[in-house]
Amino acid sequence: MSEVRIGVFVCHCGSNIGGWLDVPEVAEYARSLPNVVFAQDNLYTCSEAGLSQIKNGIKEHNLNRVIVASCTPRTHEPLFKRVCQESGLNPSLFEFVNIREQCSWVHMQQREAATQKAKDLIRAGAAKASLLEPQEDIYVDVEPRALIIGGGIAGLTTALTIANVGFDVKLVEKEKELGGLLRHLYKLYPSNEEAAAVITPRIEAVRNHPRIEVFNDSTVRDVRGFVGNYDVIIASDGKEETIKTGVIIVATGAEELKPQGLYSYDGQKVITQMELEQLLADGNVSATKVAMILCAGARIPERTYCSRTCCMTAIKNAVLIKKQSPEAQVYILYRDLQTYGTEYEEYLRMSKEMGIRYIKYSLSNPPTVSDGGVKVYHELLGRELNLETDLVVLATPLVPHSDAKELAKKLKVPLEQNKFFLEAHVKLRPLDFATDGIYLCGCASWPTDVEQTIAQALGAASRALIPLTKGQVKVEPIVSSVDQDKCIGCGICEYLCPYKAIAVFPTDKGDRASTIVASCKGCGVCSSHCPMMAITMQNFNDDQITAQIAALAAV
Repeated sequence: MSEVRIGVFVCHCGSNIGGWLDVPEVAEYARSLPNVVFAQDNLYTCSEAGLSQIKNGIKEHNLNRVIVASCTPRTHEPLFKRVCQESGLNPSLFEFVNIREQCSWVHMQQREAATQKAKDLIRAGAAKASLLEPQEDIYVDVEPRALIIGGGIAGLTTALTIANVGFDVKLVEKEKELGGLLRHLYKLYPSNEEAAAVITPRIEAVRNHPRIEVFNDSTVRDVRGFVGNYDVIIASDGKEETIKTGVIIVATGAEELKPQGLYSYDGQKVITQMELEQLLADGNVSATKVAMILCAGARIPERTYCSRTCCMTAIKNAVLIKKQSPEAQVYILYRDLQTYGTEYEEYLRMSKEMGIRYIKYSLSNPPTVSDGGVKVYHELLGRELNLETDLVVLATPLVPHSDAKELAKKLKVPLEQNKFFLEAHVKLRPLDFATDGIYLCGCASWPTDVEQTIAQALGAASRALIPLTKGQVKVEPIVSSVDQDKCIGCGICEYLCPYKAIAVFPTDKGDRASTIVASCKGCGVCSSHCPMMAITMQNFNDDQITAQIAALAAV
């Protein structure tokens, strides 16, 4: 084995790390560690200058191991591994040490102790790095087909985008008709374009596309497999069909909250914005005294989030009422107004010029609705107002579908606290799940308007097309490996694996466990529970972990 030559790069991360511990002192300490031949500190290691310093360090000092001590590997590890690979170093010979989340951020007022802890973490990282071994990349073939769950504007857009590139698409919609929420809208803000003019051509294009097969009134019963090779069981008309697909896109959308028990809601004199849309489309709005109450069921302890679309929907519908009946009195009762960007602000200004009146109320003193009127305390005027109304419209939030949790379990993807689907990373991977090969877009992940939904759908389709067009996906080689001679086929690993990435199969030696490498995330659950110690984690083996523990214990 050749001499181990480790290079350590310690990041200031601006003031995130450098503001709370002594980075130059940590870098100087790193130089004293066994097998470390080079160490330096960088202002931003992830910057172009920082990456160039890593490349230069590898070349000038003949480094065959690299350690970066900075922020979380969740965001930057792929970047640093790629730099190592570009410099001729096997990516598996890279070690990440987190001295931001695990050090500076949790010890902000303890500079000396934080500095010492950073040294300890790097010492442990160097002990492990000395035992790292190069790993070969793992490639898995991809089934050239996409499955899309949801037939609203998001699902239709992704289906057409992928099909137009030349791949087969299976689209599953639980309703009898395609179109999602847009089927129930009248006009869209800020253009006032009819919703039907947007959704109908897409429905027809999907129905007539030779590469798209639509499953209406259907549900996903089960999902098996891994990135590039998913088997999805679809239930339709009392029958089940198994679809093989390379990628899955979740575009299930959301639904309007029905405000039962709120503001005397009855669906007649007190209605929702969605119900008003239908009245506007049919030309059946005869009311001349209208009050719209925003945040009805939103931004409260039971539902703390802002639904984003409610304010603009209310303003748009108020404008439509004034256009149909210029003499109508329309009031919008709000806690805060969310009109994003100059275009929406201009729309708000126009509504005020048309005579629509805005009244600010507080959460602690909300409006009360009675027969023929609304009583509201005007926060800006500082007095109570009694508004005569013949129609009250509640702006209620979009909420996740009731079956979202069930679908999440089948796909093995997470939900956030409000039960919307949770993306892998809000900034770096906003259209991906942590589970490879599964993507999301539109209101399935968070309430969003039509324009943003279409943009997300195009983005999700683009993400899904990467593995489809390549025909293969590369799997991180940090996976479990089973020693067939030690394995007794007990099945504990298969039972515990959260990713279904290990299974027991019959062999000529009897039942033995085997890793499905494309699904394995390297979590180590199987290895830590194996009674025969037959499972090893690549790049996280017992010797490496023991070396880290010994280094941390050393004083």
